[in-house]
Amino acid sequence: MTAMITPFHNGKLALDDLAAFTEHQIRNGIDGLAAVGTTGESSTLSVEEQIDAVRCVVDTANGRVPVIAGAGANSTAEALHLTKLAGETGVDGFLHVAPYYNKPTQEGLYRHFSVIAEATDKPIVLYSIPSRCGVEIGVETVARLRDRYPHVDHIKEAGGSCDRVDRLREALGDAVTILSGDDSMTLPFIALGARGVISVAANLVVADLVAMVRAALDNDFETARTIHRRYYPLFKDLFIESNPVPVKAALARAGTIASEEVRLPLAPMGDGNRAILEGTLDLLEKVPAE
Repeated sequence: MTAMITPFHNGKLALDDLAAFTEHQIRNGIDGLAAVGTTGESSTLSVEEQIDAVRCVVDTANGRVPVIAGAGANSTAEALHLTKLAGETGVDGFLHVAPYYNKPTQEGLYRHFSVIAEATDKPIVLYSIPSRCGVEIGVETVARLRDRYPHVDHIKEAGGSCDRVDRLREALGDAVTILSGDDSMTLPFIALGARGVISVAANLVVADLVAMVRAALDNDFETARTIHRRYYPLFKDLFIESNPVPVKAALARAGTIASEEVRLPLAPMGDGNRAILEGTLDLLEKVPAE
């Protein structure tokens, strides 16, 4: 799945561009879309903008691929409100990041996600990214949630730890689907039992990353490694500045979106880092895929 960017034009949500980008993703073979997650700059969108963006992606996809909506917030009441509104668009499920800044205890996390789970019967993807949120969704907390709410059945794991995948698998087996939240960790995570990725790089490179995941899931790790090694420099350089600044710059350079605009407090990419990213993109364009 792609962790989709949200296009802007002159400071406003660019729904026509978002619809075209959704179509581009599906045409290039993506298996699913995550709309208005943190890569989609959800924290700088109004509630109305978030729901308009989700509805745009759902309507454009028109059932061809599943669409999950980012509905997380550091206020449980706001996350609940977003979940209910997004659910009315016909979305297939929800992506819920751990509340950021608050640093809740594991009991607080359990109660937060329980409130969300009780408001919907659609699948919920937990999103653990301690570098951004200051707290990890503990394995025991995931197990408690899955035991009580069968539709809390996925986790986007972005802690950068293979040990976490092992511990989740040991505790939960196949009851929770593990998805990488870090492109550079997708391959080792799949080797340990993850089933895919919610990918930033797939905004830019769709077909090859789909091929990499499918090869790895088929135990064709030679093919998967070849693709991983080709794109590994890109995986790193897409985070040379705060996400989604670099990927938006790359998409605008490729002509896939009209503008690389981001919203404050994010700022346009610095010249030095832009040169590094463009060097990586130039190399990818010059060296054909095997």
